[in-house]
Amino acid sequence: MSETPDRRQPVSRLVGGVICVYDTAAPVFGELVPVAVLRPREGDEVVGHVVAAGADRAYYTTLDGAVCVDADGTELWRSDIEGKRSDRYAHRPGCGLSPDGRRLWLYQPDAMAGRGRGDAWTALDAATGEVLARFDLETAGHGGGHFTHPGSGAVLLDVGEGQDGTVVFRGSFADGAPEVTAYPWTDRCLIALSPDGRHFLTVDHGQGDFTVHAYPGGEGAFTVTVDDFGYDGGECEAVVEWSGGYLDPDTLAVVLCGEDEESGEEWFRSFRVDARTGRILGEFDSGAEESSDLHPLGDGSWLTTADSGHPVRRRADGRGV
Repeated sequence: MSETPDRRQPVSRLVGGVICVYDTAAPVFGELVPVAVLRPREGDEVVGHVVAAGADRAYYTTLDGAVCVDADGTELWRSDIEGKRSDRYAHRPGCGLSPDGRRLWLYQPDAMAGRGRGDAWTALDAATGEVLARFDLETAGHGGGHFTHPGSGAVLLDVGEGQDGTVVFRGSFADGAPEVTAYPWTDRCLIALSPDGRHFLTVDHGQGDFTVHAYPGGEGAFTVTVDDFGYDGGECEAVVEWSGGYLDPDTLAVVLCGEDEESGEEWFRSFRVDARTGRILGEFDSGAEESSDLHPLGDGSWLTTADSGHPVRRRADGRGV
């Protein structure tokens, strides 16, 4: 892997129509207070966003393209998706920054938008919005999640095609040349990258198991099934939630959820799992109100969401509860 400077993007949330940035490098727990607020342009409907490492720029997507604004809310550039869309529903363009902050990767769900073509993944110059490369993905996705790989120049993209599955791509500018590679499956959802970048976590599209893979090739290190947790159907059938990730380099956070056959009540439980072996270490209280609201930071802490929309930072000793 080629090394790049550690320019980790800050944690940010869209709250009340503005992009709030939080400092998770500081030892602060409980409900977090924004250290910066970046304002989208008036009239723009933000459907996805990412913030630059210095929190001096925000990049966000609308249904029709990508926009960059500075800390004062001034529009620095706008890159429109070519072609008129015929649908405003069931498609959400997304974006992600390269590790060095030089390129913005824009996922275009053009098929679902009714633009008469398949989806595209476009690399833009983060400083100017200039199109550097465009790749046809041959997918028909509703949305795409971006994952910036630590320690290399790559960005991973998870394209969700609804009932048709999920396709995962890896994009980079290796040796200055743009390149996109598709992983050889359509039934695994990318959940998280390990803090050291050597592995990544996926969940089966049917939610029956999760797998840890080697990066970059995707070879499976181990798979853990719902049955391994003792939920094998019957009165308490369970599935693996599409959430969680790496609590720290050696520990996964995995969520199981289901519906009680007798009472009809929905439930979920969070578990620690050894990230090296797949050994189930036990259940823990995440403090989350919903099964999907568990966002590990990789340093032993994790985020849930307060009623205000701002994140709550927690850790195993009860801090932040």
